[in-house]
Amino acid sequence: MNRFFASARNRVLPAFAGAIVMLSANAAWAGNDRLDTVLAAQPEDVQARYVYRHPAETLAFFGIEPGMTVVEALPGGGWYSKILVPYLGPDGTLVGANYDQDIWPLFGFFDDAFIATMSTWVDDWPEEAGDWVDDGAAVQAFELGSLPDDMAGSADAVLMIRALHNMQRFQDQGGFLDAALADTLAVLKPGGIVGVVQHEARPERSDEFADGSHGYLKKADVIALFEQAGFEFVAESDINQNPADQPGETDIVWRLPPSFNGTGEDPEARAAMQAIGESNRMTLKFRKPE
Repeated sequence: MNRFFASARNRVLPAFAGAIVMLSANAAWAGNDRLDTVLAAQPEDVQARYVYRHPAETLAFFGIEPGMTVVEALPGGGWYSKILVPYLGPDGTLVGANYDQDIWPLFGFFDDAFIATMSTWVDDWPEEAGDWVDDGAAVQAFELGSLPDDMAGSADAVLMIRALHNMQRFQDQGGFLDAALADTLAVLKPGGIVGVVQHEARPERSDEFADGSHGYLKKADVIALFEQAGFEFVAESDINQNPADQPGETDIVWRLPPSFNGTGEDPEARAAMQAIGESNRMTLKFRKPE
């Protein structure tokens, strides 16, 4: 895959460079009373991360609006899901899309009990998410690589927020990212949008560093992947950039908040990571061709 990236980066980037639209946080966010209300209702610990995650600006940049059908890849603990369910509202639908079952053992740290819970996630997650708010969006779910036939062509947008690195990391062991991108293309309506927020490796970092195992990917590689999968690149934004995040070749993204992996009980190490903040992130918009 890295050989493809290297050649695609040189071949594709000049072709789309003139079409890139760079939008700042201020340009992307003009205000949205409904979303403002939803964001203001989130718990304090969630709101504390707005300075890093910029949910208002990010959702505005991707064009997410009430009443849409939106697929969220890897909703995890529901940080974005708990914003999307009330924001999309009763006329909208949120579809969670989890990892393929075969990826979980590859991490090496999930026990059998946890993996067993993932085998029923497609049934369990909609029931859990449906109880978060009254009069919220309908909630559905599927596993990436196993898109149900009746969902094809149903979504207005797919959000892939910090969702790509592990599928790329294990791509050679199961084709996980290829399958996820194929499902993403299939689930979207013609003209539907994919919004990507991903930990971004600096261009000078090695391809080995940026293979997903450190959490970071290179922007040119991500764009090349999506274009190879059949998407049109639309625009990028600097909304989620963090110039203070300058990882070396041995650093992992999880050294930063909120994980602080590797800092142990060392208050100075933890304070240094807190001073950096959350990771530097690319924010990219793609479109399924009409």
